[in-house]
Amino acid sequence: MANNKRIYSGKAKDIYETDQAGVLLMVYKNQATAGNGAKKEEIAGKGVLNQAITNKIFTYLAQNGIPTHLIKDLGQGQELVKQLTMFPLEVVCRNYAAGSLVKRLGVEKGSPIKGGMVEYFYKRDDLNDPFVNEANIYFLEAANPEQLKVINDLTLAVNQLLIQLFHKAGLRLVDFKLEFGETADGEIVLADEFSPDNARLWDEKTLASFDKDIFRNDQGNIIPFYQEVLNRLVEVLG
Repeated sequence: MANNKRIYSGKAKDIYETDQAGVLLMVYKNQATAGNGAKKEEIAGKGVLNQAITNKIFTYLAQNGIPTHLIKDLGQGQELVKQLTMFPLEVVCRNYAAGSLVKRLGVEKGSPIKGGMVEYFYKRDDLNDPFVNEANIYFLEAANPEQLKVINDLTLAVNQLLIQLFHKAGLRLVDFKLEFGETADGEIVLADEFSPDNARLWDEKTLASFDKDIFRNDQGNIIPFYQEVLNRLVEVLG
């Protein structure tokens, strides 16, 4: 990694060039953030856990027909991924009301959402990643109708697969955020990560949070909960 040029540095990951065309090195950070970066903290071991969880999830999804950017798990918080042209969208899928949806719509936390609700947010830190509708997306040229349909269909397919997976692990999939990119030949694939950093996971029996809400709400150390998510996934998936 020392000889690779860093081409992107985000709140949760750094991305480096490699000597292979179309292949990038993704390195997960230990930094935890909330409130669009307003709250920050270094948490030892977080990056390794998030990468390990993402690898389990992305491998499972790929085995079930979802194309992803993952090429190879390198361990220790690192992986090789496909180089993509990213859509400037955060795609949020909700199965139960939580977080900003509760505040925005004035509904009760935990209210079930039949069939899942897909929402889009424009990736602009300076605008605090605002909510956007389809007309906004087309106006911004963030995606065209055909691309957005593929993204929506993939998101709903991911949702059904992960509801089943997390149920087996004794966890309720409340909501989650995905990001997508396009390969050089035009294939739309799942990118970024899937971890307790960008998903709400509640224990099915106690409804306790096993995700970044613990950090957001100053409820203690997230590491034991993230480790438990990984342990349960290993038990289910091997």
